[in-house]
Amino acid sequence: MVKIGLIGYGYWGPKLVRNFFDDSACKVKTVVDLRRESLEVVKKYYPSIRTSTTIDEVFEDSKIDAVVISTPVSTHFSLGKKALNQGKHVLIEKPMTTSYREAIELVNLAKKKKKVLMVDHTFLYTDAVPNELGKISYFDSTRTNLGLFQKDVNVLWDLAAHDISILTYLVKEKPQSILASGISHTKNKLENIVFVTIKYPSGFIAHLNCSWSSPVKIRLILIGGKKKMIVYNDVEPTEKIKVYDSGYKIMNRKDPEKFQVDYRIGDIHIPKIELQEALIGVTRDFLHAIEFGSKPISNAALGLEVVKILSLADKSMRNGEWPMKYEKSHFNQ
Repeated sequence: MVKIGLIGYGYWGPKLVRNFFDDSACKVKTVVDLRRESLEVVKKYYPSIRTSTTIDEVFEDSKIDAVVISTPVSTHFSLGKKALNQGKHVLIEKPMTTSYREAIELVNLAKKKKKVLMVDHTFLYTDAVPNELGKISYFDSTRTNLGLFQKDVNVLWDLAAHDISILTYLVKEKPQSILASGISHTKNKLENIVFVTIKYPSGFIAHLNCSWSSPVKIRLILIGGKKKMIVYNDVEPTEKIKVYDSGYKIMNRKDPEKFQVDYRIGDIHIPKIELQEALIGVTRDFLHAIEFGSKPISNAALGLEVVKILSLADKSMRNGEWPMKYEKSHFNQ
């Protein structure tokens, strides 16, 4: 049985504790948080779990096999590094770190220690995108709401990480260039509205819109395929996925003067999806990887790729919205 130590019982921590606690393949041994009022909640609902305000108790406990890190992004690297050095498996909140260099160091350390390093990109554990789309040509996502403004990262690192993880999982091709623009209305240099455009050598293009300043919560992804198109609306309570049997075909490609487009508008299919909490998939995948040595869906390599794209988008904003070349990028942070 895998024994778990969790650090951070804020917004996401309670959900992680609940899912691990309900899984018979593990035991939540210790929960650490600096706020005593949060630990009182743990004691109320989980009397069997030890609580502490001292983080090192988790690292120094030889009976703890794995550490789950649910803390602000700025602490991910230091806590993840310490856990791996102590021989613990690590599940870390998204994104893995706040810089590409730090992410590489964690990935290499996990390989050296032969420990599982997994990132909680929860959206990868929702029902898979139907495979009848054909060759995908574009990915367009909107992820907006009013808040929650973060103190250590901008909206790019907070919200876009979700969609970049999905994009990276679906599209195996590496990007060619990344262009981002954003603005901070709070004067703290942390952008609350960001737009990102990612281009690929094949002509595939992705666009992401993320904001903490929207009056409505939107969680919408449009994916265009050669055969079909898909709309994923996570705000919808039941009909989250709609597959459109629609598309277009270019006629007379060789003669620009006779350029024509043949449109196809067909049926809309609403597939039945399981409403099981995606986080169950995350926790089970982590435990399975520890026990059997399997490769998690949200593995360290995917988490590293997400951080690289986020870092390049951030650099694009800092460099006056110049597009960053993916393969020729140099990271100084």
